[in-house]
Amino acid sequence: MSSTRIPISQAEEQARVMRERLDLSTAEIGLTVRTTNCLEERGIFTVRDLLRSSPKDLLSISNFGEKTLEEVYLALEKIGYYRPHRSSSPK
Repeated sequence: MSSTRIPISQAEEQARVMRERLDLSTAEIGLTVRTTNCLEERGIFTVRDLLRSSPKDLLSISNFGEKTLEEVYLALEKIGYYRPHRSSSPK
């Protein structure tokens, strides 16, 4: 039985999945309602928006502190996006 589909390499498939994840809403990645509301007030609705925001930008949001920033980083890591300069040893 022959297939007319062209096989996709694992790397190409992974890249496609990561591109799709950019369009996930902040609520879909497991952030709390409070955190999602803080981000949406600043116009941050998707993973793509989050990745374009610096830690300084995020920390300038009202009611958004270090603990909330850590929540955001952990949610992003669960879907495969890791912060730059992340230490190799867990806290």
